[in-house]
Amino acid sequence: MFKIFLMLLVSTLLFADYDNCEFENKNYVEICKRSVQNGVSYEYANSFLLSSLKTQKFDEISFEYLQPKHIKTHKKNEKKANNVLIKFIPEVVEHLKTYSEVYDYTEEKYGVNREIVAAILLKETKLGKIVPKHDAFIVFNTLVVRTKPNSPREKWLLNMGKTNMVSIITYCYKKEIAPDECNLPSSYAGAIGIPQFMPDSFVFAEGYKTEMADLTKMEDAIVSATKFLHTKADFTELIDWDKIPDIADLESKWYDFEFENEDASFVYAKNKSGDKEYKCFTCDKEELDYLREYTKKVLRYNNSSNYAVGVMRLAYEAQKGLTQTKAE
Repeated sequence: MFKIFLMLLVSTLLFADYDNCEFENKNYVEICKRSVQNGVSYEYANSFLLSSLKTQKFDEISFEYLQPKHIKTHKKNEKKANNVLIKFIPEVVEHLKTYSEVYDYTEEKYGVNREIVAAILLKETKLGKIVPKHDAFIVFNTLVVRTKPNSPREKWLLNMGKTNMVSIITYCYKKEIAPDECNLPSSYAGAIGIPQFMPDSFVFAEGYKTEMADLTKMEDAIVSATKFLHTKADFTELIDWDKIPDIADLESKWYDFEFENEDASFVYAKNKSGDKEYKCFTCDKEELDYLREYTKKVLRYNNSSNYAVGVMRLAYEAQKGLTQTKAE
């Protein structure tokens, strides 16, 4: 199909020769230029950004959910998800047993606990059971077209949308997929596959005994999520769970702490730039130093304290359940 697309493209070029990135939308100009810098041809980049199936369709649901007013709702939903997902621990244990060979491989190669990865996959897509209902490119294109950069968050959303559009165009070009057929099912936030990778994280995707990773395949999702934590979060040594305090009790106390403090963080006292201070739950508590360092690593996967705390709790329970089944 890609060859047919190229033949049609060549015939089109008889009337329009795409050798630059000229668009009325200045954001498209930037996206096109960055794609070309990644090795994408001008013809392909232009065809993608001029496709009525890709840039003239908009995802109103995703755009609404990504607005700042929904941040508090996201936090509440994260808490609910953590509490609900505890009942799936037996399924996580079975999952760990089913894919033990893959996890043996990833633990030895990358030094990331299997239960941490399984907990992340549970939180992201319930171990692959959640079916995505959005198209990643349309999600990000909607952001880029509709977002007015009037606030720091809006500027971040706009830049994030452009970066991921570039990643998708580059990915589909290298995979030899015609623009109109480059459909990547995603969450409302544009996250793809079982591990819910954003397109700009495709660089961390790795297949299990295959040359190319398929993020809809569980084995590849496990390896890719593990590689992400190892590479981006410097997760290189397995957690010694005996050094982790009662995580269930801490999780409950953290939720109370967050409710009482508007700018609360589980592990940080300041943001990266140092211009904003947080009420830190674990800071200045020596007994929580070990937990804090590993929670920071999980935060590189999803920058939400509730998310990271939930992963640590689920991983702890899964590890305990797996140990019990082995003893039996």
